[in-house]
Amino acid sequence: MNSIHSSAQLIGEVSLGEGNMIGPLVVIIGPVTIGDGNWIGTGTVIGAPPEVGSWEHPMDAARLDTGNGILIGNGNVIREYVQIHQGWRETTRVGNNVFVMNQSYIAHDCVIEDGVTLASSVLLAGHVRIGAGANLGLGSSVHQRCYVGERTMVGMGSVVTRSLPPFSKAYGNPARVHGANAVGMERAGIPEGTIAVAVAMYDRPYEKSLQSLAGLPGVGAAVESWRQRSATGA
Repeated sequence: MNSIHSSAQLIGEVSLGEGNMIGPLVVIIGPVTIGDGNWIGTGTVIGAPPEVGSWEHPMDAARLDTGNGILIGNGNVIREYVQIHQGWRETTRVGNNVFVMNQSYIAHDCVIEDGVTLASSVLLAGHVRIGAGANLGLGSSVHQRCYVGERTMVGMGSVVTRSLPPFSKAYGNPARVHGANAVGMERAGIPEGTIAVAVAMYDRPYEKSLQSLAGLPGVGAAVESWRQRSATGA
């Protein structure tokens, strides 16, 4: 069973799993698929058309369901007045156990991996990818097609204009890497030896030192993923 407030509106092709709470004044416009156990707060809009100038915006209020879809997983908390837009080229995706705080914006074609935290008023431009377990501070923003790597911590108010490597701490305008996110790595159960290498590595320019983490326990796959996606802008 799902709990859907009487003032919420589900328009078009909207598929819900079980145990979801859809709060007051929520608007969900398909095509949207939502899994199980999600909490969606007041005034959230999921499924508005992609904000692309060339997109043919529907002029018929009865046919608002347009776009390449949104897929939301399980156990997510999406707080008040969040906006998640339809995919343009691909599907906009939110994974599992993601915490999106109030008034955040997830643009078309974004991919939010499992366990991510977006603090209040985080802004993600189109085609952004946020790696698993990353944490973006209040009011930070990410330029289109950037990839924020796994377990990266982005400081509040930062402006991310280039991809950030996994397990790093970054802040500023433009955001720059300022060491390793050792706390996040510890919480993820990454071995102490690997954490020590990361701390030492991020004391140097990471572009020249990222190979130091390749293949190490707990981080090798994330490093390779970041290399591939940051290189292609995917």
